[in-house]
Amino acid sequence: MNAKREAPPLPPPLEPLVDAHTHLDACGASDAASLGVVVDRAAAVGVGTVVTVADDLTAAKWAVWAAGADDRVYAAVALHPTRANALDEAAKQDLEKLAVDPRVVAVGETGLDYYWPGKLEGCADVETQIEGFRWHIDLAKRVRKPLMIHNREADHDLLAVLLDEGAPPTVIFHCFSSDTNMALACVEEGYVLSFSGTVSFRNAHELREAAKVVPDDQILVETDAPYLTPHPFRGAPNEPYCLPYTVRALAELREQDPAELARITTANARRLYRI
Repeated sequence: MNAKREAPPLPPPLEPLVDAHTHLDACGASDAASLGVVVDRAAAVGVGTVVTVADDLTAAKWAVWAAGADDRVYAAVALHPTRANALDEAAKQDLEKLAVDPRVVAVGETGLDYYWPGKLEGCADVETQIEGFRWHIDLAKRVRKPLMIHNREADHDLLAVLLDEGAPPTVIFHCFSSDTNMALACVEEGYVLSFSGTVSFRNAHELREAAKVVPDDQILVETDAPYLTPHPFRGAPNEPYCLPYTVRALAELREQDPAELARITTANARRLYRI
């Protein structure tokens, strides 16, 4: 679907901004030149820093390379929960080595995804996902870096595993997509909620209400590009340069000045990721 729609125009600049979660490789970056094009386009509208996130081992190695190739890029490494069945001993050793790289700012994305088992061929089952999630929680604590959560239709079990294992000091729910009750439960535990373009979708009523209850010091913004392009460009290709659209939509919901929300989320990202 993305290939059939024209990319959104550059939004009016809004700075400073940090894209707390994106996938630069899936946005078309493959080498230094193409990486620079994507990051330059983001910087032109105020998105001066991006965190590119891995969902498999190949992507993890690429993310660390990209973070070393451009000082505006940082990395997060993990196996996506749907790929937890690939978390063998060799993969664990590779991820442990990658996670200690100074350009890696988080362990993620990891967590639980209850939507895809039974629908996606080769998807890890629930028990395998939980086992992999527990391992990633331990890794985040050992390397003393934030844990970046992927949660799809698994609110109760995800919070239960975090409680059972003991959460790291910093837990970030990427692309938060749950309701107000879940948001308040996360806030109570001190977790950080990161909002993507979905918060701009007019039919995402529960999510939009949840976005209103998150304290300023527990909120981040992201694109999750190339996915979840914000309204009114839903279905078009997404990139980090689209982040100002989401921030303006989120600011309207929270009755905040967009420039102030940009400042708040950027300060949070720098503090949490230590960048």
